[in-house]
Amino acid sequence: MRDFARSESAAVQAQLDRLAQLSVPDGRLGLDTIRALLDRLGNPHRRLPPVFHVAGTNGKGSTCAFLRAMLEAQGYCVHMTTSPHLVRYNERIRVASELISDERLAQLLAEVLDAGEELNPSFFEVTIAAAFTEFAHVPADACVVEVGLGGRFDATNVLEPQVLAACGIAALGIDHERFLLAPEEGVPSEPLARIAFEKAGIAKSGVPLVTITESNPPEAERVIRSVANKVGAQLIEAISYGNGAIDADALDYPTPGIRGPHQERNAALANAMLRSQSRILVDEAAIEKGIAHASWPARMQLLQKGPLTDLAGERQVWLDGGHNRNAGDAVAKAFPGPLHLVLGMLDNKDPRALIEPLGNRLRSVTILPVPGHDAHPVEAFGENALSADRVEEALRNLPTDDCPVLIAGSLYLAGEVLRINEEMPD
Repeated sequence: MRDFARSESAAVQAQLDRLAQLSVPDGRLGLDTIRALLDRLGNPHRRLPPVFHVAGTNGKGSTCAFLRAMLEAQGYCVHMTTSPHLVRYNERIRVASELISDERLAQLLAEVLDAGEELNPSFFEVTIAAAFTEFAHVPADACVVEVGLGGRFDATNVLEPQVLAACGIAALGIDHERFLLAPEEGVPSEPLARIAFEKAGIAKSGVPLVTITESNPPEAERVIRSVANKVGAQLIEAISYGNGAIDADALDYPTPGIRGPHQERNAALANAMLRSQSRILVDEAAIEKGIAHASWPARMQLLQKGPLTDLAGERQVWLDGGHNRNAGDAVAKAFPGPLHLVLGMLDNKDPRALIEPLGNRLRSVTILPVPGHDAHPVEAFGENALSADRVEEALRNLPTDDCPVLIAGSLYLAGEVLRINEEMPD
């Protein structure tokens, strides 16, 4: 897959321009290329601190944020790689609890791109190789690694049992159908069961594999159970809030720092992953502090006062990158009252995914283009939808009332919103 990135650093931009030329040849699946690239770099993925590896359709990034917050609350130094970035490519690689610097990022990308010149790696494979190279070079206590797409064939799935502390699978849903539901013999045919099969591909022998029982339907859990049994992973089916521990003892956890009722499940998954392993210990006080203070931009984020939100007057402006039906259901639970929806969705997503769950609560729907990407036109969202060329125009033209505004539908749009409002992810 290709992605897009820009940097104010000329040195970083030169390497991002090289990255932008990369693509995956049609039909190429598997881990051969990323393994060959890592081999040329000295196999850094085998020299990492204990790794927490997280897959899922919805909530895997938030789970990573909770893991990082809990580990750092204990005083640990944490490496983390997540995707996509919102404003700056640097967001994908957090080294020893800090975003990678422009100077080091430029050097690192040049090293990895030079090593892989004849291999034709993808954008994401280069990114993961760069992250693992730096993580092996800089001392830290733990790594948090988010799966990019699927699990079985994701570039992060080169991680081997000896470096893994625990694996986790967040809530599942139908997304990336072209890649995750491609016809293949010997795999489940029912869509959600197939998604579960792909995500469970991160399971490793002897490594805890954690799920939250309430997150997925029985057919998905059965597939995960089957894959775990086949590879010899230690499957832990944990329960959610306020029983976020592996055992059934009710714990009085604080309200998660990342907003939305669905975040209780993600906090519980992070908690259960930490409790499932013994390589790096985190006490109850750190877990509670991490839950309360975790943050993750563009996930039910209340925007601060800034150049963009000033255009909406006194009303609240919320931002969420959700773009599938599960995300729509979560948003609907978070907003019980009326609201205005400003929406930009890639044309390979279901245009009804957010509108239908919100139903008659919507006071207006304004459709935006997604910067740099093909997006659904206004006609895809029904006869009452309005259109605007820019998010500033959408906020200026809202009806006169005090209903909150939700900007949603794409993390690429979310990144543009944060940039305009001068809220750079740190």
